[in-house]
Amino acid sequence: MNKCTLALAVAVGVLSQQAFAESQADAKGFVEGATSTLGLRNFYINTDNRSGKPAQSLASEWGQGFDLRFNSGYTQGTVGFGLDVIALEGIRLDSGRGTNGGTTTSYGTSMFPAQATDGKNAKAVNDFGSLGVTGKVRVSQTELKIGTLLPNNPVIKYNDGRLLPQTFTGGELKSNEIKDLTLVAGQVEAAKGRNSSNDEGLSIAGANNPTSTGRRSNKFYYGGADYKITKDLTASFYHGELKDFYSQNFLGLVHNWAIGPGVLKSDLRYYRSRDNGSNGDTSAYFTSGYYDDKPANSRTKGKVDNDLYSYLALYSVEGHTFGAGYQYTRGDSDFPWLNQGDGSSNSTITDAQIQKFARAGERTWQARYAYDFAKVGVPGLTAGVTYLHGDNIQNTAGDQSEWERDISLAYVIPQGTFKNLGFAWKNAMWRTSSAVASSTQDENRLIVSYSIPLL
Repeated sequence: MNKCTLALAVAVGVLSQQAFAESQADAKGFVEGATSTLGLRNFYINTDNRSGKPAQSLASEWGQGFDLRFNSGYTQGTVGFGLDVIALEGIRLDSGRGTNGGTTTSYGTSMFPAQATDGKNAKAVNDFGSLGVTGKVRVSQTELKIGTLLPNNPVIKYNDGRLLPQTFTGGELKSNEIKDLTLVAGQVEAAKGRNSSNDEGLSIAGANNPTSTGRRSNKFYYGGADYKITKDLTASFYHGELKDFYSQNFLGLVHNWAIGPGVLKSDLRYYRSRDNGSNGDTSAYFTSGYYDDKPANSRTKGKVDNDLYSYLALYSVEGHTFGAGYQYTRGDSDFPWLNQGDGSSNSTITDAQIQKFARAGERTWQARYAYDFAKVGVPGLTAGVTYLHGDNIQNTAGDQSEWERDISLAYVIPQGTFKNLGFAWKNAMWRTSSAVASSTQDENRLIVSYSIPLL
């Protein structure tokens, strides 16, 4: 055995011992390291399309959600094995015909699945639920999960804006082997909507209408890295690809800078999104936007072609957070993200309570303010307001504009018998100059939540 071979063998042995030691140190056992919580969410939503253009201008729903989660520990050894389970159940308290927003052709209401029994407007079901199981394997600081996922990164983000969370089915690998560097790679094949018990294929806005000839995909690949350059500066790169629809690259920088008595957080983001595979076929795999096809200038379906730039600054001091931001989209299409048409989220700085502010050509500025009342002796009480205004929206009728104002007030009991019991009110107003089905919308959400640790 030569010196190089011997040195390599020693290095491998040291690394293996280190990995085993780290795994042993962290692994308390499958049962001993397990945690379990029961989340309760009582959710009421009232959406008023004040313009009166849609056939049903009022949508009102109320339900009780149960979110039971069990996360096992890892078996001891160099390779640790574990299992996570998420059981979801939603019960309708009030969402009858005429108030749920459902139709005979819809996926459901915004909160519940809907069924049409007499050829008229669909009625929300009494209850619905699902069970998700995720197997997991860990070696040192690298973890593989296969099954039900709740991904949250710049190119894929689950939605939790109603009674139950949206989930995805697939696999994800995450590694923290290198100091200050997190690596992520994954693939998802299906999504279960926040108002559904069934897995659905993946799609984007435009092609996700189940009553049209729109199409679905069964493959979304993603991967990326977050690197902490300094304790105050983090750089990120991610790539996402929805087969037959789009490919997307993301670059981001987040910096925290102590200025005077407070801290200024700067968040800079860039997305480059282009067509992939069959995208652009306006009879099936298409997206929405504005395509300047002279002399018609009237096509609103086509290929993904979008660049999105944004900057958000947040200054926090003595419980106050002041914020301002700007976002600009360039290209023929709207900004694309995984959107099956039944409630979705993205990681832009303009993903607001009602709208996303990411249409073709749209330029959006925003201002926000939040306050944490712990600074005046009321821990757990927070309030905030955000205002967004977008213009230059490319449209066949000419440039359009929109604005939204969101208010939130929340209180979570910080200690005592009812610790973790929370109350929240969210109010939003949205207005647009575009001639869409609903150009004026007001919305209120009332949420009572309670998280009970079981293990």
